[in-house]
Amino acid sequence: MKFPLTKEQGELQARVRMLADGEFRERAAGWDAREEYPWENVKTLVKEGLMGMAIPREYGGQGRELLDVILAIEAAARTCGITGRLLVDSNLGPVGAIVHYGSEGQKTKYLPRVVQGDKPAIAITEHRAGSAASDLETTIAPDGDGWVLDGSKRWITGAGVSQTYVVFGRLGGIPGAAGIGAVIAEAGMAGLSVVKREKAMGMRGIPEGEIVFTKCCLPGANLLLPAGGFKKLMAAYNGQRLGAATVALGLAQGAFELAVTYAGKREQFGRPIGRFQGLRWLVADMKMQIEAVRQMIYRTAANAGSGLPDVTEAAMCKVMASEMAVKVTNDALQIFGATGYSREMPLERMVRDARMFMIAGGTVQTLRNVVSNAILGPMGQREG
Repeated sequence: MKFPLTKEQGELQARVRMLADGEFRERAAGWDAREEYPWENVKTLVKEGLMGMAIPREYGGQGRELLDVILAIEAAARTCGITGRLLVDSNLGPVGAIVHYGSEGQKTKYLPRVVQGDKPAIAITEHRAGSAASDLETTIAPDGDGWVLDGSKRWITGAGVSQTYVVFGRLGGIPGAAGIGAVIAEAGMAGLSVVKREKAMGMRGIPEGEIVFTKCCLPGANLLLPAGGFKKLMAAYNGQRLGAATVALGLAQGAFELAVTYAGKREQFGRPIGRFQGLRWLVADMKMQIEAVRQMIYRTAANAGSGLPDVTEAAMCKVMASEMAVKVTNDALQIFGATGYSREMPLERMVRDARMFMIAGGTVQTLRNVVSNAILGPMGQREG
């Protein structure tokens, strides 16, 4: 059965699908080929009230629930994965951290900027701290009434175009997760430098870059969470993971739709290829895999309401969605044959885009540990 949506949710979904089938589809290949940030799409998202739609009304947003955001992300990602990702970062992740844990001053200052088009970035990954996010070396040190940020971050989505950065770092020299907190840094601050853009395989319209903080001085009011805030920060990051899972879902749905249309019109051996049983089974498997993941994601979002998703449910969604998207986009390309392998077609881009989600935001191996820990307890834990 279809997940029960309200009339308003159905209208939101239809509105974003219309944008995706129009201007987002038309521009998608260009953003990828030129590795260009989709500013025109940002303008459309702002105009349509889709940037920061989960932000409370008192800060310029619409106060929408998580499922509403998920519906918009999926609909946009069907034709343009990077636009789906814009909706993730402007509603979840760094935005969720500020909404749920920020001070009144931080909410008043930073959240309206998102509604107006800023895509905040969340800065966690370092050269020696990827999946081991509690091993961060970037430091946040007190300096009079403020803070000094020193260190470097890499693979930061939006580096150089984002105006707001939620930066995870270590306070007080406290080792492990207990020493992790976060500050809010802004583009243009002295000591903040974007030093490199990664040559990424997919999702090329949003820069993945390295940021260096060299004695970057921040006001005292920019401390988002002190040492000991790691669990809260990762709770906000669960929203980001569910959003990433939804982009993967959207990519798979878009690839599936292209494959079904092609199978109905492409003829070989005197009949449409969609009449050959081997291909029909392939299409049936694609449909079942997509629908199973969709139900997982929608349920997780609905359970969260206006809050943050459950950590285990978000992990399960991201593992299942990313692996499904890699398979479905590849199978869709297979249905197209040599035509699908051409860069003139969107499928080769969708295959590249989908591959990102098995790594970014928590690898599928790390997230399987999250799930198994919830079932069996942490590895190596002894009784008694």
